[in-house]
Amino acid sequence: MLPLLYLHGLSSGDFVPALEQFLGGSPGLSSASVTRLTNQWQDDHTVFQQRDLKDRDFVYVWADGVHPKVRLGQAHSCVLVLLGVRLDGAKQLIALAEGLRESTESWADLLRDCRRRGMRVRAGGRRRRDGLWKALAAVFPAARHQRRWVHKARNITNALPKSAQPGATKAMQEIYNAEDRR
Repeated sequence: MLPLLYLHGLSSGDFVPALEQFLGGSPGLSSASVTRLTNQWQDDHTVFQQRDLKDRDFVYVWADGVHPKVRLGQAHSCVLVLLGVRLDGAKQLIALAEGLRESTESWADLLRDCRRRGMRVRAGGRRRRDGLWKALAAVFPAARHQRRWVHKARNITNALPKSAQPGATKAMQEIYNAEDRR
C-alpha cells in the first residue's frame, strides 16, 4: 500500500496522517522510515519483475485480475497476477503488473515480458470473459487453454432445470474427484 500511495503523489511526510486514517492511530513510522521502506520495496519489485524465468517450466498457469476498491488515478486499472505450477508441483508467483480492465493488450504485454525472460507455458486457465485468451494465443500459441472447473460446472448447472441441478452437481463432483479419466 505504501509504495502505491507514494507512486501516486503522496509525499513521505504525508504518510503519517494518511496511515492514521487507515489504522485509527499513529503507525509509528517517520518520513525517513517511509522513504527507506519505499525505496527497498521498489528495488525488491524491480528485481522480482526482471528475474530470469528460463529455469522454470510451468505446466499450468493461473491468471487473474485483481480490482482494488481504491481508485488511485486510472479509473479502470487492475493488478494482473500470474501464478504457475512447476513440474515438481510447486506453486509460484510469476508476475504482477498494472493493467487496464484485463484487456488483451495488458495481458499480452505481461505475457510477452515473461516470455522474453524465458517463461514457457503448457496450459493456462481463466474465465473466458476477458482478454487473456487472445493474449495467450498470440504470445504462447502452443499453450492449451483450459477453463476453470468451477466456471464449467456453473454453466452446466445453469442450463439445467432446477430439479436436475442437485444430481448434476453431485455427478460433477464425482468426476472432479475421480482418480483417473475412466
